[in-house]
Amino acid sequence: MGYGIRVRVSGPRACFTRPEMKAERVSYDVITPSAARGIIEAVYWKPAIRWVIDRIEVLNEIRFDTFRRNELESKLSYRNAKEACEKDTELHIVASEKRQQRAMTYLRDVSYVIDAHFVMTESAGGQDDGPEKHYNIALRRLRKGQHFMQPVLGCREFPATVELLEDREEFRGFYSDTPEKDFGFMLYDLDFSNADSPDPRFFRAVMRNGVIDVASSREGVVA
Repeated sequence: MGYGIRVRVSGPRACFTRPEMKAERVSYDVITPSAARGIIEAVYWKPAIRWVIDRIEVLNEIRFDTFRRNELESKLSYRNAKEACEKDTELHIVASEKRQQRAMTYLRDVSYVIDAHFVMTESAGGQDDGPEKHYNIALRRLRKGQHFMQPVLGCREFPATVELLEDREEFRGFYSDTPEKDFGFMLYDLDFSNADSPDPRFFRAVMRNGVIDVASSREGVVA
């Protein structure tokens, strides 16, 4: 049995990076189910439950913008950091020669209504670890604006505002009168059955009257 919630997620900037873009970040047109799941898990996650995204409603017009930012071509070496800790010396990071300016194509002023539910996993405990307990905790945290970590819209520098919707209010989005808009294949989620190398899964994202019905698209998920 699944226990469902409905939230509104919004922010001034978002970037849900396309995996096929290697050098520079280019966002999908809308939020991916995996990014939506990550936002809800930032509010409440336990090994006993697994969140599943059912529906994504796009409220604002899809608008792109670009800017350039500094990125590093490589990460700080673990060996150097460990040696600095063992020798009690300062770790100087001189990255000017490794710094690169890269363009990012991101989304502006995004707002989504996300319907999701959770299912119990094999990690659930006994009778005291039932779905009602987790459902009530999730609702309480959403009402209070609590989260384990800052929910983000694809990138850490793009924070998300998460608002619980407790009624079935109907929203009049920008694409409510658009019969159909096909975004092509989009990242659905990662398959963690192989922990060493999670496999990406994709689905055909079609928006009808501003809504992407993720639940009905699961049968078409491909590797």
